[in-house]
Amino acid sequence: MTGLHPHLDSGATTVARAWAVTRADGVVLGFTDHDTDLAFDGVTFAAHSGLSARALEQVTGLAVDNSEAVGALTDAGLRESDIMAGRYDGAGLVIWQVNWADVAQRQILFRGTLGEVTRAGGAFRVELRGLSEVLNTQGGRVYHAACAAVLGDGACRFDLNTPGYFAQVPLVAAAGGVLRFAALPSFTAGWFNHGRVLVQSGQAAGLVGLVRTDRTDADGARVITLWDSIRAPLVAGDLVRLEAGCDKQADSCRLKFANFLNFRGFPHIPGDDWMTAYPRQGQPNSGGRIRG
Repeated sequence: MTGLHPHLDSGATTVARAWAVTRADGVVLGFTDHDTDLAFDGVTFAAHSGLSARALEQVTGLAVDNSEAVGALTDAGLRESDIMAGRYDGAGLVIWQVNWADVAQRQILFRGTLGEVTRAGGAFRVELRGLSEVLNTQGGRVYHAACAAVLGDGACRFDLNTPGYFAQVPLVAAAGGVLRFAALPSFTAGWFNHGRVLVQSGQAAGLVGLVRTDRTDADGARVITLWDSIRAPLVAGDLVRLEAGCDKQADSCRLKFANFLNFRGFPHIPGDDWMTAYPRQGQPNSGGRIRG
């Protein structure tokens, strides 16, 4: 890649913009406002997408760079079904200014993520958020009894591929946020409470749902209820991975996962009753309500 400045200084320019969108599932899509496709860095930037951007606002300091892009919803580009399914939520974005006559001459104008996406009348509008957007996120630890880690992440360190903590099973039926599977006698009812559902095949492949309840019905079938329905069609036969759930309590970490060494909560921190209670024989300061 060579610099674009000599070309811009020439006074006769052949420049266009190119966008590369990288979804969380690894799919990369390219778009350009040029009238023919461009290709570099292993990405083909489609000209037929009709994608265009408003003026890009970039500032020094810690303020957030922002802009908007608009375009047409097409089968070859951004599909409404994918947007509805949340496949573009938080997707990475790089915008180049490129010499379309020699794509080796280019420079990055913007790097960030996609924000809110709206669609209407066969078109979409997407908010572009700069890298400094993450500075608006609250950080730091909260001191409470429950674990602050997410099961399987770098702080928890539990391996969710451990036998007995996941199951890959075909879907029997789905209605909204309720999924039905054949009997799973190896897993006690409630084992997947607070767990995850990862769709492995079908139109919803790659999407994730969070488990609200896990029970066995009168017929012996396993019934999983999600907090929110999967935002793509699910049909019988779709392969689904069920992952064990964690309620972030110390006893569950110790007994269910044998992972108490990595527990990221404070189970022995005094509760509100410790600050307000007065000495009384036989009344422990357990963190619960104060008994009269």
